[in-house]
Amino acid sequence: EEFFEHPVYGLAKEEKAALLNRELGELTRHHDAACAPYHAILSAYPPDALPGGETAPFLPVSMFKMHSLSSVPQEQIFKTMTSSGTTGQAPSRIFLDADTAQLQTRALTRIVTSFIGPKRLPMLIIDHPSVVKDRRTFSARGAGILGLMTFGRDHRFALKDETMELDWESIEYFADKYPDSPIFAFGFTFMVWQHFLQQLKAAGRKLPFADAILIHSGGWKKLEADKVSNDIFKGVARDIAGFSRVHNFYGMVEQTGSVFMECEAGRLHAPLFADIIIRDPQDWRECAIGETGVIQVLSVLPRSYPGHSLLTEDRGRLLGEDDCGCGRMGKTFEVLGRLPKAEVRGCSDTFAQPVPQVSAA
Repeated sequence: EEFFEHPVYGLAKEEKAALLNRELGELTRHHDAACAPYHAILSAYPPDALPGGETAPFLPVSMFKMHSLSSVPQEQIFKTMTSSGTTGQAPSRIFLDADTAQLQTRALTRIVTSFIGPKRLPMLIIDHPSVVKDRRTFSARGAGILGLMTFGRDHRFALKDETMELDWESIEYFADKYPDSPIFAFGFTFMVWQHFLQQLKAAGRKLPFADAILIHSGGWKKLEADKVSNDIFKGVARDIAGFSRVHNFYGMVEQTGSVFMECEAGRLHAPLFADIIIRDPQDWRECAIGETGVIQVLSVLPRSYPGHSLLTEDRGRLLGEDDCGCGRMGKTFEVLGRLPKAEVRGCSDTFAQPVPQVSAA
């Protein structure tokens, strides 16, 4: 509760560090006592040699593909989040109880509304309707869309089912109803570029929105192959669709709710509930500002599974702390892509299913 008493980007380095270190230490002890596989992992290290420090030793995200890691009784788990990888690879399994899911929702709400405001804006969803129809087995796109839909109203889908063509009837209705008005749009990066902006461009059409906000997320690999940088993406989104404010975010199913939003200055920001460390892959030391390394993500939200300190498969670079031109406090960073030998991750899926028994690693 203490974390929700402060502005989401309002604490300076020392005060945030004190809060995080105390909570992360408590979470490490909680998961050590409640999750047998996690206890087995920690017991393999001498007490003075835990990777990442004694308060929050980090787990590789791949651990959630290989093991069932849960810190609550099976009957308390009501949802399993899964993240699919490449064909033939086991998915990550993230077990949520009601308390953890509520914390994730509260944190996401604080983060998103700090960027788009508390008022629910008309929302254009840059995807097709079928992606959210089956709430039990929807894809990662569906899970992401449903999570962001709570921040909008009068939702309209911009694409047609199956064909992925622009739904001009829906788009024109939306544009006619909200010309020169603030709107909120959300989609996954490649979907926005390939199926929305490029189709608008090919049709020679522009949308009449003013002060429109676009939030997007997802891998840049396909866009980078076509030489589409973040600046090019933003420029086309502004010129063709009227999106004057474009915010990318970095997040993962293993730490749902703790998303790192891109600010107006183009930096990804760590919110109050989370933090990042860049580590040298040779000796796992903490990298200085400007050094490239592996991204470690920290979050105080995971209570039902030991996901509070994770080593990702992404490369990144710390840009600064408490010094961003946007005025938000906290660490800022950029993501530089996947590790060379890391598995290429796919979309995440969310579905209700029986939870397998947790067994020791």
